[in-house]
Amino acid sequence: MAYQTFRQEYMQMPPVTRVYTTSCVLTTIATHLDLVSIFQLYFNPILIIKHYQIWRLITTFLFFGPIGFNFLFNMIFTYRYCRMLEEGSFRGRTADFVMMFIFGAVCMIIFGFFVNILFLGQAFTIMLVYVWARRNPFIRMNFFGVMNFQAPYLPWVLLGVSILLGNPIWVDLLGIAVGHMYYFIEDVFPNLRGGFRLLQTPRILKVLFDPHPEDPDYSPLPEDRPGGFDWGERPNNPFIG
Repeated sequence: MAYQTFRQEYMQMPPVTRVYTTSCVLTTIATHLDLVSIFQLYFNPILIIKHYQIWRLITTFLFFGPIGFNFLFNMIFTYRYCRMLEEGSFRGRTADFVMMFIFGAVCMIIFGFFVNILFLGQAFTIMLVYVWARRNPFIRMNFFGVMNFQAPYLPWVLLGVSILLGNPIWVDLLGIAVGHMYYFIEDVFPNLRGGFRLLQTPRILKVLFDPHPEDPDYSPLPEDRPGGFDWGERPNNPFIG
């Protein structure tokens, strides 16, 4: 019964969220079982360029550390905000969502050549959080029941948590920077006088991921929520909403 419920919930996840979170979990399990070494996964420009280990461009986004609290924390945030974006402002626009993934990954990889960051998964999660937060500015959030704030402050709250825990802040700052770049290109610049869309989704992605015509009248509401975690819905929730 529990298996059927889990399977049903899993299959109800939107496709991009399902593929990405599953890849992250399987990668971590593989390293935990010593099927794969983390030394085969981390971002290394020299090995990528000189030894053609191209897979590192992908695996650097899939490993979130050993199984533990930090891994679980990151997976919950990745799943939650990736799903809310895909079912919210990207509803019916899977190709555009994939394009956001590509844009974010390419930008982070370019930065990765100049900043010594081995794994970019956490930065990618912060990017997802940032884009969602800027597109839902009126949602009230709660931090462990002691701090209330508007959604756009969430990435900065997470940055503060990283500082308090003594974690490197460059990963969070990279995610915020790339998230802001995407938000400005997609949501701000096109609405300026003389502005236009700089980031165009290739037709091949639309053919692959958007088989049905888009609804031109669809306008997602800020309160659009996926099923599952309902953090922020109740004032006494102990987690970040």
